[in-house]
Amino acid sequence: MKTVLVVDDEKDIVQLIRYNLEREGFKVESASDGNEALKKAVEVKPDVILLDIMLPGKDGYEVIKSLNQTERTANVPVIFLTAKSAEFDEVLGLELGADDYIVKPISPRKLVSRIRAVLRRYEGVKSEEGKILDFGSLIIDRESYMVKVGGEQVFFPRKEFEILYYLASHEGTVVSRETLLSRIWGADVYVGDRTVDVHIRKIREKLGDRSEMIETIKGVGYKFKVE
Repeated sequence: MKTVLVVDDEKDIVQLIRYNLEREGFKVESASDGNEALKKAVEVKPDVILLDIMLPGKDGYEVIKSLNQTERTANVPVIFLTAKSAEFDEVLGLELGADDYIVKPISPRKLVSRIRAVLRRYEGVKSEEGKILDFGSLIIDRESYMVKVGGEQVFFPRKEFEILYYLASHEGTVVSRETLLSRIWGADVYVGDRTVDVHIRKIREKLGDRSEMIETIKGVGYKFKVE
């Protein structure tokens, strides 16, 4: 049974989501503010988190940043559930590592469908576990989501890890932004090129002297290369 953590300070929304998700066979946990959400996410380690943006205490953006920086929760998929529909909010949420973005009000059927789509993508990635890519000064371990750069372990949140792993597993091949968007976020989630570029910039920062392993192919995408 998959567990969904619903984070929203509106009780009626939580009750509506709980009713419909439990009817579809999900186990539901809930939290009403950002701090409680972080505590519960560590305790429960849910399969997916539905996260409102406008929350008491830490808002949704702060929560997802903390989730990404915590080893136990960094690999948990997050779907933003919010009344804010401005494009800026969507871009920011996805740049911070969210898997999807759903604007209220939403039909229960659509919500369940989007949750299952995110879980399918995540299970597809997990099926590749056990593969270790060793480039000498850079080691990428799919099973443990571990990256070693020059012998030192460096922490990568899930979205950054998935992009790095995908590029590295296609060494020498030019990978378009569209391919990365479809592979990492899914074809049913609108994500702009800027989101990919922001993640690539963060990855390069963490690779340090080895950042040149990711080459920009102007107007197309990126290529992972080993000299």
